[in-house]
Amino acid sequence: MIDEERTRRIRDLNDELRINGRSLNGSMVAMGQLGQEDREKIIRVYRAAAAFDEWPEGDDPYREHDFGKFDVDGESFIFKIDYYSLDEMHGSEHPEDQNTTIRVMTLMYAEDY
Repeated sequence: MIDEERTRRIRDLNDELRINGRSLNGSMVAMGQLGQEDREKIIRVYRAAAAFDEWPEGDDPYREHDFGKFDVDGESFIFKIDYYSLDEMHGSEHPEDQNTTIRVMTLMYAEDY
């Protein structure tokens, strides 16, 4: 797979998880202070992450859509998508392959990053 195709595949899988909240071997988690908030606020933050569509080069240098910063109710949040091997012992060597990669999207207050 050439680099451009690999990047496109990673981006598509990341977008699938972020937008739909699910994918094969994918999960989403609220961390830090956000994890302590009420359910309604967490849902608003998840929905804002799903609607996110601003990819400045500084935040997305590899065009994988694996990081974003956005505001909800005047507060700043981030999401970060990481790739792990199926044994969860190290990073995935092939994040473009959803059959060999666990994808985790973490949401948190920007100040917790």
